[in-house]
Amino acid sequence: MTFTSRIKTFAADDSGAVTVDWVVLTAAIVGLGLAVVTSVRSGVSSLGTNISNSLSSASVATLGTLGVNQ
Repeated sequence: MTFTSRIKTFAADDSGAVTVDWVVLTAAIVGLGLAVVTSVRSGVSSLGTNISNSLSSASVATLGTLGVNQ
């Protein structure tokens, strides 16, 4: 087998092409996930702060006074 025929055989071999495709797709999915987390983070943080403030200022009715207007 000559050097030229080995190069042609190597160039025609596509056994690793599927692996490269999966690596590219996985990198794209990870990149999109990071972009989503980055864009949603500030809104979720603000919502969490609002919920925390609402819960800290809420009062709990004692048993026996539920439904009684005072």
